[in-house]
Order: sequence, then C-alpha cells, then structure tokens
Amino acid sequence: MGVGAFMEPLVVVTLLFGGTWVNRNTDYRIFDRRRNASHASRSSSPGSAESGGSSPRSSASLLDGYRASSPSLLPEQEPHWRKREVRLLGYKTEVVSPNTRRFEGYFLSRLLQKFPFLVEAWYWALIYWVYQLGRAFTAVTLVESTVDVARQHALQLIHLEQRLHLFFELDIQHWFLQHPFLLHWTNRIYSFIHIPGTILFLVWLYYYTTTRNSLDLPLPNKSRGEADGSPAGPRLYAARRRTMAMCNLLAFIVFTLWPCMPPRLLSEPNVQGSVGKEARSFGFVDTVHGAEGESSVWTQNKFCNQYAAMPSLHFGYSLLIGLTVMSIPLAPQHLRSRSFAIPLLRLRVRMPSPRRLACVAIGIAYPTIILIAIIATANHFTLDAVAGACVCGMAWAGNRVLLNLLPVEDYFLWCVRIHKPERRTVLLEGEEDETWGRDTVRGKGVMFKA
Repeated sequence: MGVGAFMEPLVVVTLLFGGTWVNRNTDYRIFDRRRNASHASRSSSPGSAESGGSSPRSSASLLDGYRASSPSLLPEQEPHWRKREVRLLGYKTEVVSPNTRRFEGYFLSRLLQKFPFLVEAWYWALIYWVYQLGRAFTAVTLVESTVDVARQHALQLIHLEQRLHLFFELDIQHWFLQHPFLLHWTNRIYSFIHIPGTILFLVWLYYYTTTRNSLDLPLPNKSRGEADGSPAGPRLYAARRRTMAMCNLLAFIVFTLWPCMPPRLLSEPNVQGSVGKEARSFGFVDTVHGAEGESSVWTQNKFCNQYAAMPSLHFGYSLLIGLTVMSIPLAPQHLRSRSFAIPLLRLRVRMPSPRRLACVAIGIAYPTIILIAIIATANHFTLDAVAGACVCGMAWAGNRVLLNLLPVEDYFLWCVRIHKPERRTVLLEGEEDETWGRDTVRGKGVMFKA
C-alpha cells in the first residue's frame, strides 16, 4: 500500500473538513451570543424576505433569540419534552422524547450551529463504522466451512450467469489485461474512488439542497433571504443519507446469511478436490492486490470480510449517486433550455440546459465506470452488481423507516447535552416535511423548516 496507508485517510478527512468549511454558517459567531440573538430576531421579522409578509414564526424567533442570550432561562421556558411520530407498516403512533432546544446555548450546540455539516460527518462516520465493524466481526469469526460455502455460492452464481448468458466477467478482464495502462487506472478507481467519491457527493448534495437554500445565510452570488439551490430542499439530502444507511443494513444481512467469494479468490491454488479444480479453471486474476496492483487501506486488512461480494455496494452506492445527480431538481437559473431549428424538416428542437445535460452525463458515467471497474478487477460478478442495484432500490423506497429512530437520537442528544443546528430553509408548498416533527412553519407560498 505504501503512501496510500496514510494518504487515503488523509483524503477522507480533508473532504469531511472541507465540506464542513464550505457549508459553515458564515453569519454566525460561536462566542457572540448577543449578535446571534439580534440576527435571529432580524431574520424572522415580519417584513423579512423569507416570508414575503407576516410570519407566525417571528414572535417565536424573537423569544428564541432572547433565550439564546440567556441560557440560564432555557430550562424554565422551554418544554422538556416533545412529540415524535412513529410509523411502521401503516401503524402510526406518537411517542414522547426529550426536547433538546434547552441546550442550544451550550458550547457544542453553538459549534454545530456554526458548522452544521459536522452533524453530517458524524452521521456518515456512524453509518460507515457500524457497517465496517459488522464486517470485521464476521471476518474475525470466519471458519473454514464458511469459506467453503462462500466458494460454492460463487460457483453457483457462475452457473446461473452462464444459463442466463450473463457471464461476461472473463472477457472483460481479459481485455483489460491486454491494456495494462487502462487496467492500472481501473485498479485505482476500484480502490480509491468509492469512499472519497461518496463523501464528495454528500458534501455537494448538502451544499446544493440545504446551504444554498438557507434563507438567513448570505453566500457568494446569493443575498440573504434568497433560495437558489435545488427546489427539492434538505428533504432530498436527508432521504439519500438514510438510503445509504439502509443499503448498508440490507447488504450486511445478505452477506451474513449468504456469504459469497469474489471471483479473484477462486484461483486459490491450495484448494483440493473437484471444487477447487473447477474454481481455478476460470482463471480469474486478482489485479488489485497483486504485486503491481493498487490495493486500498480500506480493503486490505485482517478485519475486512473478503467473502462479502454479494451484493456489491460499490455499484449500489454509485447507482444511488448517479440517479440522484441525473434527476436532481435544478434551481430556476439552471433550467434555461436552448432551442434550434432544423430548416429541412421545419422543426424546432428544444435542448435541455447545459447544467441538466452535465447532470445526465455524470449520472450515467459514474455507475458505468464503477460497474466496469468491479468486474475488470475480478472483485464482483455481474449478479453482484444486480443485487447491489436491488438493494439500492429497496433502500431508496424504504428509507423512511429510519425516521422511527429520531426519538432514540433525541435521547442521545439529551444525554450529551447537545441541540442539533436549525436553519430556516425553503420547501415547496404542499411537500411533506420528512422529519415527522412539529417544528415546521408555513409561510406565504412556501413552507419553512425551522
């Protein structure tokens, strides 16, 4: 691994801290409570640009500003409990959880108010490390019989792909083996793009859906009170973050119950019998972890479960990212389309805006490149990618179930005495607030998320 042993974690940390800085609250001062209180009252005044008229939130915001300047009054004036809604399979009920707003004057709460993306960095770390610790547990508890089962499952996949005429892995790898330069960069893509690419996507999506839509935040080319990010708003970002968490959960269940060996490990020379002979007969080459490969610190350690090829989260995540980028609602100034005439046919063709074309190109290219990389390096079968796409689809459709954990989060924040940052952000009128909370205020023509 060499220099990659410290460069890879450094890149991840740089991206997380870079995202924290880019998405900071430029108008908030951690140690200036009086200025923060004045800003809160000003941004919620009846004539502010956020509402276009009187807002039912204005008096509450004035009181919030007063409370922020007098944290000693918080326990007396802020209710200690709040209601959360729990939904599951059509069942709906309300539960009571702690109201952490009384802690908004504490230092850590003010730090998060200044750097709200720190919360997202925490979410990502929690999702990633819970998943990796689960994989590590299965790796250190592996027994030889599990390895044999994983090999049998891999051969079953090959047989199924042959019957379905989907067994293209060998042809693709052989082509790349004949083009060493392309194979070298394909190894790098497989090893080094998955995690940094996911973090970069989260940073961009948060900025475009949340930061650019923050009404009380002045930014370059954006005045206070304006929203020029994606009309989908922060609900889109929250949904994609939950989708990634659900992908990890579903993938962990699948590879725990049905371990599958990646193609690169089928060529193990020490496996005896007809099974070992058949596995070696395909001739898969481990291009990533070989002498001239580009192995990653994240995938080459004793705590990494090597028999979790099914499903492929490399492809599942890339598909999630690609579909989101391709279909994301654009800000009005990015929707200007162009038209041109075809005189011979007497037609006038309207082309999408350059920004939309770029989104479509990126949305198609990214998962396609990752799909080629996971097959060319013999890390996944074609059906692993299909399973990754299915996991992505199920997580996309069912990610709202994780909202039922919000009461647990409230109790955790209450234990550590932290209040999550709140930004006034535009949502389209008529859209549902996916926090299932009671902190949403309707304005004139828009809905504000407190």
